[in-house]
Amino acid sequence: MGSLIKEGARVLLIGDSITDAGRNRENGDDLGKGYAFLVAALYGAQQPGQGVKFYNRGIGGNRVKDLQERWDRDCLELKPDLVSIYIGINDTWRKYDRQDPTSAEAFEAGYRDILNRTKENLTAGLVLIEPFVLPVPQDRESWREDLDPKIQVVRKLAREYGARLVPLDGLFAQGSMQAEPAYWAPDGVHPSPAGHALIADAWLRTVTN
Repeated sequence: MGSLIKEGARVLLIGDSITDAGRNRENGDDLGKGYAFLVAALYGAQQPGQGVKFYNRGIGGNRVKDLQERWDRDCLELKPDLVSIYIGINDTWRKYDRQDPTSAEAFEAGYRDILNRTKENLTAGLVLIEPFVLPVPQDRESWREDLDPKIQVVRKLAREYGARLVPLDGLFAQGSMQAEPAYWAPDGVHPSPAGHALIADAWLRTVTN
């Protein structure tokens, strides 16, 4: 397929806390301490002198409806050449900690809205990262009932919109055969440094090959 990143490209990584990863939101160039930083660092080392600019617009706690609200400001106005979206785990989590669920249908409608707006306003390539959850603590297993349909939505939309898909749920399950799930995500959701490296590696392989 070839790389989606061309010389001089503007690459946007947007989503929730996993993308945010402690970035300084007062500094639009700050990439945080997670996979977004690693993606930029590794790509820069592998492809020096390309003039590629990476942007992190993750905000902790975001759901798909939050991306809808800030899509103009945090995506369209940046005029990126590549848009990478990583959202979904909070659309599940809020059902269990706040009794504030997002149905798979509402999740799909919101996600489809931001994809349509992107297609209508930009000529950007698309990367969709599927959410994951690991059984740490054990009660996270019950989240599967809510999260699995949302993962299927992301996969379906990737096919429909011609996006590249980063299949994280399966990759983290595979990783958990080699090390305890907590090694990858101590709370089942937020990646460890090794978990962020797994995401960055999967993202780069998906986007540049």
